[in-house]
Amino acid sequence: MTILIGKKIKNLRIQKNLTQEELGERTDLTKGYISQLERDLSSPSLETFFSILEVLGVSPKQFFDEKHQKQQVVYPKEDQTIHLDEDKGYEINWLVSDSNENEMEPILLTLEKKGEYKEFEPSQSETFGYVLQGKIYVTIGEDTYIASKGESIYYQALNQHQISNAHDGVSKLLIVATNSYL
Repeated sequence: MTILIGKKIKNLRIQKNLTQEELGERTDLTKGYISQLERDLSSPSLETFFSILEVLGVSPKQFFDEKHQKQQVVYPKEDQTIHLDEDKGYEINWLVSDSNENEMEPILLTLEKKGEYKEFEPSQSETFGYVLQGKIYVTIGEDTYIASKGESIYYQALNQHQISNAHDGVSKLLIVATNSYL
């Protein structure tokens, strides 16, 4: 029985943001040989295989463990984290439990009447929001914008920014922000 490992090596290499040439340099192999391995046209010796895995940052057990190879796609409600700030009048629900390790962080923000989310310092982060209920203010630097139910917001956070409730009742919005800070 032949085990095809090329696709797994290629996926791990791409996840590590390495080119075939860079992987080859780090393992004393040629780009052409890495290409052959990834297309299952050649099989590495055990020593070469372990060297590749070391550079890719996985153990042989992790490499062959099917559960380890699969990314999480569905995030059950019970895995979500909720924080309530009664003083500021908001509730934040982190929809993806490990989102702080990813490039994007999706949250559900609920603002009570006169509620306001914390003020953020300038960053390289980008923010998208969709108003599910009510109406909100988005203050970026000296400018304030209003978005109502069914409208979207999108901005790069180059100035101080804050979201607050502009509605006489509860407002809710889905926010997705990138995790890139200055």
